[in-house]
Amino acid sequence: MKIRYYGHSSFLIETNGIKILTDPYDPSMGYPVKFPEVDVITVSHEHFDHNAIKYVPKYKTVLRGRVNEEINGAKFESIKAYHDTKNGLERGVIHLFKITSEGISIIHFGDLGDKRFDEAQKEFIKGIHIFLIPVGSVYTIGPNEAKEIIYEFKPNIAIPMHYRLKGSTLNILPLEEFTKGINFKTLNEIEVTKEKLPQSEIIVLEPQF
Repeated sequence: MKIRYYGHSSFLIETNGIKILTDPYDPSMGYPVKFPEVDVITVSHEHFDHNAIKYVPKYKTVLRGRVNEEINGAKFESIKAYHDTKNGLERGVIHLFKITSEGISIIHFGDLGDKRFDEAQKEFIKGIHIFLIPVGSVYTIGPNEAKEIIYEFKPNIAIPMHYRLKGSTLNILPLEEFTKGINFKTLNEIEVTKEKLPQSEIIVLEPQF
């Protein structure tokens, strides 16, 4: 399985011969829009910086909302969560997406705005190997809340997302607010197998602009 970062909350996951793109954004984000052709797009919620599928040159399937299905040996599941700490009254509902393939599970937290999980959400998250987790605050959880979730659930790999990159039009926190004081690696992409998953690593992926 290979994972690349396209900035904001958008990742390309290649597994079992298919390409999966999470949360494509539109050009008003201030980043170059250079998404590849893919098989599956997941959309965590209907905000412009997460649902801009029209900027993906080619795709076969879009998954949004409540999902439980298998595509080419990859299982996709989702569960409802909130974009804020007021049960969605400020910014609405999102869906956390879990992708399981090649014996590896990944969770994309979307614009998670509340670190408090109910029992169903905890059960959904428990045991997942790779976290794609927002750290930029303002519209999502912030650096400290992200760390608390990582420390609670102990994934093999945690990859930060939804932080301010050069050119961003969103006034959210930069990556350094999350990475200061912790050990992490910076890579262009990661390629993992079930047999060679690391233990408790923070990996920062360079955006593929």
